[in-house]
Amino acid sequence: MPVITYTSQEQIEVYRFSIPVAIGVPLIALVAQAFLPRWLPFLTIFNLPFLVVIFFAVARRNPISGLLTGGAIGALQDALGGQYIGMYGIAQTVVGYGASSLGVKLDVENAGARFLVTLFFYVTHEVVYFTVARGLVGMTLEWSWMRELGSALANAILAVFLFALLDRFKRRT
Repeated sequence: MPVITYTSQEQIEVYRFSIPVAIGVPLIALVAQAFLPRWLPFLTIFNLPFLVVIFFAVARRNPISGLLTGGAIGALQDALGGQYIGMYGIAQTVVGYGASSLGVKLDVENAGARFLVTLFFYVTHEVVYFTVARGLVGMTLEWSWMRELGSALANAILAVFLFALLDRFKRRT
């Protein structure tokens, strides 16, 4: 059972990133998300920009920064994906704000906590996206619990490994 512990404000590590990492990692994730599934269709199950939003939001532990990061990455994901501009932007904004707010309260540096946080926010992301698509845009989407839960598990497993890789770029403030 993964351990999620409450930490005091004094124990929280806040990280920052160099400009090349802060810009390069999201751009790589966006380009990979836009083009890799065209050649390898099974990769559509993963949402790399979403994972990058969670990583940066939790590492920075600043809700405003998480909100802005999520909104910017989401809007760019919409632009590259041929979607209505703002659908991923809204969902990623909610995720960025929520993940950074949660990062302030909990220790999310271990693999189990990262898995659970990603699982929770993937479902949150999909519910927000589905609500915006059906309610505001009027799209006809079908909800499939099995597909969404499978995607949530796949993204959570990938997040554990991806976050461990991206941890190498963290710099303490």
